[in-house]
Amino acid sequence: MAGSKQLEQTSKSIDSSAHMITTARVPADKPVRIAFSLSDSPDDASPESFPLAFPELDQQLQPLPPCHDSKESMQVYKQHCKIAEEYHEVKKEIALLEERKKELIARLEQVEKESMDAAQLAKEYAELTEENRTLKLAQTQCVEQLEKLRIQYQKRQGSS
Repeated sequence: MAGSKQLEQTSKSIDSSAHMITTARVPADKPVRIAFSLSDSPDDASPESFPLAFPELDQQLQPLPPCHDSKESMQVYKQHCKIAEEYHEVKKEIALLEERKKELIARLEQVEKESMDAAQLAKEYAELTEENRTLKLAQTQCVEQLEKLRIQYQKRQGSS
């Protein structure tokens, strides 16, 4: 891994003086600085050799290992771990809510489809009812006309 070799070369080339890192989640009026020395840790203790506290988090979001000599460093590490846990919980909740959203959308689409089907069936029923009424009226008229024709036919038969 090129990144770890480069980090090892960088750590070997840096002298034993302490380096300062500022944190991002602190009030602007009170910056927190963490001091650590690369010479305190063995050469094989690159950031990749520390077990990931939160394996599901991206590498850039992982809490950095604290300097055990610094109380402030330990507090920042604990705070970062707490924030990482909260972040993980929020991501889980977001995933659950997105799944629920998909379920609700599917149900809504199903209800809309059923509603459209019901509207289509109601329209077809109204059309068929109207057609039935028209056909019954036509049947009644045909029966009346047939009866008139029978009467006329019988009159002709009786007069001839």
